[in-house]
Amino acid sequence: MTPDALAAAVAASPARLGRTRLVCVDGRAGAGKTTLAAKLAAAYGDSAAIAHLEDLYEGWAGLPTVADRVRDELLPSLAAGRPASIRRWDWFADRLGDPLTVPVADALILEGVGSYSRSYDEYVSLVVWVDAPDDVRKTRALDRDGDVFAPYWDQWAADEERVLGREGTRERADLVVGV
Repeated sequence: MTPDALAAAVAASPARLGRTRLVCVDGRAGAGKTTLAAKLAAAYGDSAAIAHLEDLYEGWAGLPTVADRVRDELLPSLAAGRPASIRRWDWFADRLGDPLTVPVADALILEGVGSYSRSYDEYVSLVVWVDAPDDVRKTRALDRDGDVFAPYWDQWAADEERVLGREGTRERADLVVGV
């Protein structure tokens, strides 16, 4: 699916987060979610914002709880038509850091492993699952993050299995995209 066709699908979906269409771009590490989200935002235009979950995971063990942060700290303000503020994770200091402000936009692209959660399904307009073969994903992820990610790959993959399985994300997806 081209970015323009994906942007049209977003525009055709209902706004469920106040006036915002919440688009969850989900999939396993290294699948191409960040790349797809950037292309979608560019195709959608100035009325799209992106929030990357890598800014919100509370460290390498943060995948199982990131949906709680999104549900409790990010979405209520946006649902009320106000910009949201949520603290970023400072990966170097290993603690919460500076706030990330997420504007009210026509479309909010929430990108990252675990971006979809049943706990805020009522706000979600579209779930996009990004897929790639396991060997390609691992190569991409380790090329991108190198030695920083390598020691955590197995734990992260196990957390992905649990979280994505619990949420039924692949099965819930409105669109499946291979990149």
